[in-house]
Amino acid sequence: MPFDGRLLSGISVLAAVVEAGSFVRAGESLGLSQSGVSRAVARLEQRVGVRLLDRTPRAVVLTDEGRRFYEEVAPLLRGLEDAAIQAGGAVAEPRGRLRVKVDPYFSRLVLAPRIGEFLAAFPDLSLELSASIHPGDLVAEGFDIGVRMGEPEPSSLIARLLLRTRILTVASPGYIARRGRPATPQALADDGHTCILFRAPATGRPFEWEFHRDGQVLKVEVDGPLLLDDAATAIGACIAGQGVAQFTALGMGDWLADGRLVELFPDWSEELFPIYAYHPSRRMPPAKVRRFLDFVVAISTSADKARCVALPPA
Repeated sequence: MPFDGRLLSGISVLAAVVEAGSFVRAGESLGLSQSGVSRAVARLEQRVGVRLLDRTPRAVVLTDEGRRFYEEVAPLLRGLEDAAIQAGGAVAEPRGRLRVKVDPYFSRLVLAPRIGEFLAAFPDLSLELSASIHPGDLVAEGFDIGVRMGEPEPSSLIARLLLRTRILTVASPGYIARRGRPATPQALADDGHTCILFRAPATGRPFEWEFHRDGQVLKVEVDGPLLLDDAATAIGACIAGQGVAQFTALGMGDWLADGRLVELFPDWSEELFPIYAYHPSRRMPPAKVRRFLDFVVAISTSADKARCVALPPA
């Protein structure tokens, strides 16, 4: 069957609607009227043979069939864009906009202090960051890449392991002076230490506390009145002496170095926590995505070389 250029045009309009969240904003970005966008989507739906979008007065969202279709075609659109950029001689200098959804802990402690370096290296590239503990749907929300902490959930996305960072158990000098320093991990439970709990995004329940040494895994049932899902708040509470907490070593260097936090069990800190990057392409990701991944690996490993296990560049 000969290629129908109107199909590609319709897919481009669909992508604009998904990214903008409305026909009006999609039309503004494409230079089309709202009715023009609506007709283009309707023609695409007729061509494909399924309804792709649910239209309500407040929102436009993909149907189940539309989501599956978009997951298939979105990487192809990005591939075409990347091919055009490469053909224009911009392989080493990515251009356009890169949309990244990133874990807030990683964003605040690792990415934010160094992001200026990335922007300076690629002046023709604009970066849009969205920090959220909820993975969401990268494809439906129009993101090029996601950076998440923890093991990946089943997904059609391509997951790339960036590095593994150790888990540290820490407290402030003030807390230690008031409650005493626990001699062993088990003493956290036996002596009734107050622990700051962190909510796991995938389950909504507090992370379990484990301690690893020489292949041995010790689980301790800790407790405390404070349950949080924001890393900055948890770190602030720990520094203020509100309790014992567990954090990744990544990003903890300054607080440990200046004494605001004390590592309690350095001989029980062999648990490794992974950081993954996600992208929708089944083939080589676009140049701008590859450059960002390389940058993330570089700044993560330099943040705490002694406690991070880095993976080689893809």
